[in-house]
Amino acid sequence: MFQDREDAGKRLAKALRATVGPDALVVGLPRGGVPVAAVVARALGLPLDVLLVRKVGAPWNPELAVGAVGEDGTLVLNIEILNEFEISREYVERAALAEVREMRRRSAVFCAGRPRIPVEGRTVVLVDDGLATGATMEAAIAVSRAAGATRIVVAVPVAPPQTVPRLATLADEVVCLLTPPSFLSVSQFYDHFPQVSDAEVVASLKKGSESPCRTR
Repeated sequence: MFQDREDAGKRLAKALRATVGPDALVVGLPRGGVPVAAVVARALGLPLDVLLVRKVGAPWNPELAVGAVGEDGTLVLNIEILNEFEISREYVERAALAEVREMRRRSAVFCAGRPRIPVEGRTVVLVDDGLATGATMEAAIAVSRAAGATRIVVAVPVAPPQTVPRLATLADEVVCLLTPPSFLSVSQFYDHFPQVSDAEVVASLKKGSESPCRTR
């Protein structure tokens, strides 16, 4: 169990000390991953950034991820769920476009016109407050690869046992503190797990590092 996102960030930072060097860039996935990433960045003395990715939900249940999309339009599909429920590719593409529009709105809020930190040639540490299906993290990995990251480390406090091995085939390293077999949701492993607002994301980015946001 973690007390809150700050506690999770402190524990992640300890686990990451031996695996990331001074060239690394810590990147939080909004919204909940950014407060965790801010703690990691401060503890390790690394720059902090944000990478926008969004879950693409099923037509009848937005919490069921049929895929995920990055701000640049990179789309990752959950083929098993698409096939099982016979969800059309056309639906996914329409839903993904709506998510891209929302990410661009958030990007304007989070970065506030600041130039972004390049990821090309760097180690990128992708941080979230926990994973369920891992679809958004898969999209984050794909976006980071496309932007030229030379090494990608996924860092999360908790995830289901079946999610970590799949991500390990996509990232260069996965650091996950808990992989409980009785996983139902990320929130069950936190004593305090409130929703994170856009304003809190902006505040975390300012506290975590004085560095600007990432460039394309």
